[in-house]
Amino acid sequence: MLEVLLGVGAVGGGVALMLGPRGEIMPLPLSALKGSPFDTYFVPGLILFGVLGLGSLAAALLAWLRRPLAPVAAFIVGVALLIWIGVEIAVIGYSNDPPLQPIYLFLGSVMTVVGLGWLRASYLGLSAKRD
Repeated sequence: MLEVLLGVGAVGGGVALMLGPRGEIMPLPLSALKGSPFDTYFVPGLILFGVLGLGSLAAALLAWLRRPLAPVAAFIVGVALLIWIGVEIAVIGYSNDPPLQPIYLFLGSVMTVVGLGWLRASYLGLSAKRD
């Protein structure tokens, strides 16, 4: 469920950034990108859409279909979200108004820990079946 929530939000946010790369849709100042390799929000929007949006939805689908790669995908999406927020804070700065960064840091942490736990349980379950 967390992957679907993240995926839907990231797809929407990514599309908004790609369609309005100068802050036309999401009111983000281009000055916030100072010090980053980006002149507009198009590439960050593309990354948000592809990695966190489609990646999260793919991970959710793998989990729903009970595929063996689901724990790996959950872990990767959690780590990707933590990296995304870490880079965002480093480039743009920390903001808790609205509190999206703390919420997504928490969500990324939960997804990473759940993915690790799921991987561990899957590994232990496989090794127990082999013995």
